[in-house]
This record gives sequence, C-alpha cells and structure tokens, in this order.
Amino acid sequence: MFGPHLLLEAYGATKQKLSDIALISDLLDKYPEKLAMHKIMPPYVFKYDSGTIKEDWGISGIVLIAESHIALHTFPEKGFFTLDIFSCKDFDVRSAVDIALDIFEPANFEEMVVNRGREFPKSIGRAVKIVSQERKRMAAVK
Repeated sequence: MFGPHLLLEAYGATKQKLSDIALISDLLDKYPEKLAMHKIMPPYVFKYDSGTIKEDWGISGIVLIAESHIALHTFPEKGFFTLDIFSCKDFDVRSAVDIALDIFEPANFEEMVVNRGREFPKSIGRAVKIVSQERKRMAAVK
C-alpha cells in the first residue's frame, strides 16, 4: 500500500472560524509537525469568491508535505468544511480528525480513510519483478 488518505467532511461549524484566513493558515502551518510529517513549503491559503453561486465563497488552503499533502476547503455561509490528508506513511488519523474538530467545532462530521496504492511496490526489487513479469506477459500475448 502506498498510504492512507483521510477524507473529513464537517457540518455546522461557525462562519467566523471558517472565514478566518489567519486561523486556517496557522492550522495548516502546524498540522504537519503535530502529525510527525515534514512540511516542504509554507501553506498556500486564499479566499475564493469568484464562483457563480455567491454563498459558495470560502477559504482554501494546502500545505505540501514530504509525505504528500494536507488540503482544507471551507464554505462559511454553509457551515461546511472538508479536510484531506494524504500520506505515503501511516499517521494518527484520530489525532488528525480531533485537531480539526477542536478548532472548528462542527455540529457533526463524517470521516473516511481510503488506503491508496494497494499494489504500489515500496521497493525497487519488487518494482523490477512486477515490470519483468508484465513484460513477459505482454510478449506472450504478441
């Protein structure tokens, strides 16, 4: 397996917190260290309000980590936010969820973890073996 991908959707958070660009930037800046991950760039956070549905404005942010990424999207008028954390190594999912819930205090939430890259070879030896087998199979088909 390549790694876990946490998908968190939360409802009923306050407009004030969901529209606070400094709060979201600070959260994304500190998240990697709290999850024993390694930030490779500062968070990029911005307000989005150019859509066709006026009340769908919000704050979006991402921080790239050596392990992959952490992304957050808020919809203040609807009290809704999404959080994605994708990592090539295991991380404490419960802690990751609790950090967001403690900050935004939603009324309810849903979380899901998807194990991505189930057949991803983590070693060069395995990759060589898989490619070699695939090439032999393709040669036999021709």
